[in-house]
Amino acid sequence: MSAPADRPVLADRPVLADLAVGQEVARRTITVDRARLVRYAGASGDFNPIHWNERVATSVGLPGVIAHGMWTMGAVAAVVVDWAGDPGAVVDYQTRFTRPVPVPDPGEASVDVVAVVGALDTDARTARIDLTVSVEGARVLGKAHAVVRLG
Repeated sequence: MSAPADRPVLADRPVLADLAVGQEVARRTITVDRARLVRYAGASGDFNPIHWNERVATSVGLPGVIAHGMWTMGAVAAVVVDWAGDPGAVVDYQTRFTRPVPVPDPGEASVDVVAVVGALDTDARTARIDLTVSVEGARVLGKAHAVVRLG
């Protein structure tokens, strides 16, 4: 069975039998600058000034302008989707926000993502991918994991 034309699938998708608990399957550094935050605000409709106005962000006790939590969550999910080779293979994704992602001006924040196989379910043909997500060594997402169905 082939994938629909609007859903690209990589020929070298991961195979459940080739995975082991503890195996690192992806690693990426994602960068974000303030221009991207403004574009994300427009796309998402989230115009909270803590995501673009330094004065407002610091007045509420933040270290400065911070990335949208949902941007961070989505950017991290893309790491798993790219590894899986099919966005439809990700059947569950959960996380907790533990720290904000400060975005300097000028410059950008670097979000480091490491994806490791946390569990395998041969009956359901799924792998739980545990995600370590940090900025400058501090975790910004906690209990982050995705469940991926593999053929």
